[in-house]
Amino acid sequence: MAKRKRSKTESLVTILSSIKDPRVERRREHKLCDILTIGLCSMLCGQSDFTAMAEFARAREKWLKGFLELPGGIPSHDTFGRVFAAIDPDEFLSAFMRWTWTVRLAIKGCKFAFQ
Repeated sequence: MAKRKRSKTESLVTILSSIKDPRVERRREHKLCDILTIGLCSMLCGQSDFTAMAEFARAREKWLKGFLELPGGIPSHDTFGRVFAAIDPDEFLSAFMRWTWTVRLAIKGCKFAFQ
């Protein structure tokens, strides 16, 4: 059986790293891409508020450290709230859509019911 050629896709972390960080530099304990990645992963898993995002991250810290730096540990629910209130929503939407497009290209050969 021939090996399937792996498509080159940008990772979620790479794409979210392109979002401009609105925070004051000296007050940054957590990397913006870490906060946004955790937030997005938790939302995709059904979490609907900032407290749930922090709980999601604490429960999966070992897994998250496999692909995030987490220099300040797991962000608090207050940090999630402040960051999501401060980022440009259009920039976040654009990054999210870019990531979903790369996922779509990676699974291009798959058939879905909604096609």
